[in-house]
Amino acid sequence: MLAIEISGPGGPEVLQPARRATPQPGPGDVLIRVIAAGVNRPDVLQRQGHYPPPPGASDIPGLEVAGVVVGLGAKVASYQAGDRVCALVAGGGYAEYCVAPSEQCLPVPRDLDFIEAAGIPETFFTVWTNVVERGRLVAGESLLVHGGASGIGTTAIQLARTRGARVFATAGSEEKCLACERLGAERAINYRAHDFVQVVRELTGGRGVNVILDMVGGDYFTRNIESLAVEGRLVQIAVLRGEKAEVNLLPIMQRRLTVTGSTLRPRSVEEKGAIARAVRREVWPLIESGQVRPLIHATFPLSAAAEAHRLMESGSHIGKIILRVSEVN
Repeated sequence: MLAIEISGPGGPEVLQPARRATPQPGPGDVLIRVIAAGVNRPDVLQRQGHYPPPPGASDIPGLEVAGVVVGLGAKVASYQAGDRVCALVAGGGYAEYCVAPSEQCLPVPRDLDFIEAAGIPETFFTVWTNVVERGRLVAGESLLVHGGASGIGTTAIQLARTRGARVFATAGSEEKCLACERLGAERAINYRAHDFVQVVRELTGGRGVNVILDMVGGDYFTRNIESLAVEGRLVQIAVLRGEKAEVNLLPIMQRRLTVTGSTLRPRSVEEKGAIARAVRREVWPLIESGQVRPLIHATFPLSAAAEAHRLMESGSHIGKIILRVSEVN
């Protein structure tokens, strides 16, 4: 099969087409003929040498795919050949064929094509487990989403709005802020022009927000703490501006704050399967009714994976970047 290899740590040019043996499904796996694959920030980190795949995972990048089941492991009863699925994988997505644990597969939502479906697993699984499960966001509360125009951000805005929350976001341009507001954010704050701490305080009558979803880290940590209401929850999912921060513990104690976070890729199949079941139960009806939709910014052929990474690193995209791998037939 055709796949995209990382020839060595470096820039987008190290993503090189290669011929690989088609993987074979294990007892609980399905083999998917990949029609489309999502491009995510962890793929960039892996390419740079900062995020190695977990033990046993493919060294081929790519954490989410959509396609057609063409092979089944001996213990798989939930799918059959020909089924249209999307799947969260620990690696291997940038290829014509990919193996996925059956527990991490979901049927392609009704009325979505494979391009849209490939933009669901990594972002929707991440948002669900962090905003709803760890952040415990409920109706009537407020959420601040950093990186509101990213794949994660556009998903979080939509899901939080459907759950009856007030949503605020930060983004780096007026165009991105408008996009966030079109998706349902009450106010998107251009962090290049405004202090989000001050704006959030004004918008909430001085109380602060209940939950913050942050992928920035670094010096944002202290500012996030300042932006939280009493009993607020900060959920950390990435550290684009650094993994270390100086912490004043008193506000955390005085306002009874919770600081938590998670990564998705290293978690067990059982844990990811539980997330998949929750997403199918709670989120699939929202997608199929049109209340929530993956926002696709651009698509590239598999052979142009390097160009897709250049776009990701430019930060100019709004929503998801997708690789077109195979034709539907």
